[in-house]
Amino acid sequence: MKTCPFHPKPHKNKASIFTTFLLKRRSWLDGLYERSYKMKAGRVKMPGFDLHIINDTKEVRRMMVDEVEEFPKSTLLHEFLEPLLGVSVFTTNDEVWQKQRELLNPSFELTRVNKVFNIMCDAAKDLIIRLNKYDDNAIVEVDEHMTFTTADVIFRTIMSSKLDEKKGKIVLDAFTAFQDQTAKTAIRNMFCIPHFISMILGERKRIQAGETIRKVLSDIIKPRYDNYKDGEFEDILSTLLTTIDPDTNERFSFKEILDQVAMLFLAGHETTASSLTWTLYILSMAKKEQELAYQEVLEYFNTDELDINAIKKMKYLTNVFKEALRLYPPVGFFARETRNDCQIRDKMVKKGAGVVIAPWLIHRHDDYWENPHEFDPTRFDRPIKKDAYIPFGLGKRVCIGQGFAMQEAVIILAHILKNYELTLEDGFVPDVVGRLTIRSANGVNIKLSRRK
Repeated sequence: MKTCPFHPKPHKNKASIFTTFLLKRRSWLDGLYERSYKMKAGRVKMPGFDLHIINDTKEVRRMMVDEVEEFPKSTLLHEFLEPLLGVSVFTTNDEVWQKQRELLNPSFELTRVNKVFNIMCDAAKDLIIRLNKYDDNAIVEVDEHMTFTTADVIFRTIMSSKLDEKKGKIVLDAFTAFQDQTAKTAIRNMFCIPHFISMILGERKRIQAGETIRKVLSDIIKPRYDNYKDGEFEDILSTLLTTIDPDTNERFSFKEILDQVAMLFLAGHETTASSLTWTLYILSMAKKEQELAYQEVLEYFNTDELDINAIKKMKYLTNVFKEALRLYPPVGFFARETRNDCQIRDKMVKKGAGVVIAPWLIHRHDDYWENPHEFDPTRFDRPIKKDAYIPFGLGKRVCIGQGFAMQEAVIILAHILKNYELTLEDGFVPDVVGRLTIRSANGVNIKLSRRK
């Protein structure tokens, strides 16, 4: 019998506007109803925003690949993320995005797996050292450990700097607050709540959280920006410090570098942390699949050091992670908007309307997946429906760090499974929330039993 991990039970019927406001302030998943998982397209009309949800894979390909310029990144998304990300490649469009992307290309070269393999392994070893401080069979909240470890990998890759626990707590607490308040700010905006009321209700806290994270990053970047020495470091920050804009013959300004580093930090650690936590949650229930993954790890990781070629051979563990990405895609929705009046399926949609492509819904749609709510890593041994698996997006704006994240996840999972057997805490049920990423609001509690 297959494991069916928990997901929030949808409402029977579509919620009223007032109920939608109450539900989606906490998590957009709370506003879903049964038809959300069956439909090919839907619409949510709010006082200040017209939102269309698209689950039709043909339309998804049109918006993300064939006519991507007609469906740019959402202006609202940029406004919501600007206190943290500034003007970064994550939310910009058209010529600005293209130019930023080209200027970042040398940096992304340094994210190649063979260049960062040892960094990832060192961070995974440090994770095991931290976990070994717990008693055998201790119940451990693993989400905070996954979040710290992936942030540590990004710090080491971008800035050649290990993330110490004090800075880590400051950054991760601030990002939790930023996520929470951004969801509330978004729904208030869509319901035309006046800005001064929004500031009283939490918008100020959200802005401060973004500033807190940027301050930690700034304190590392500024000394190197002001006193740059060629060849001193070989990391992403070094490439950003030396990249010259061919149009101006100038290098990035300090703010531009800070914006891009903040983007790389968010995209590079938060999404992978979310996915790793959900993978551990599923494996702690799916004992058969956990054992198969463990045996594969033993076969290819039977010394003290993990070999880069071993990672490529761990096909089953890779499929376990892919299936976790399907069930709990880290970015549950991709926000776009319409550049012009257009037709989507059988409906006319006005210029400026919001369009949401939701991997959370597409990955659990009966038309695309057999038993979609079940955990089955073997489904990736068979052909899957084209464009129905999009945890990293599609098209030219597909996540540039896809290979980085996949390899990082397998390395960290291999180290954990080699050292521990995972068992979910009795009676534990995750509180699945959809904000900027899909997270468990109450963490994930797992008993870690040391392997003999």
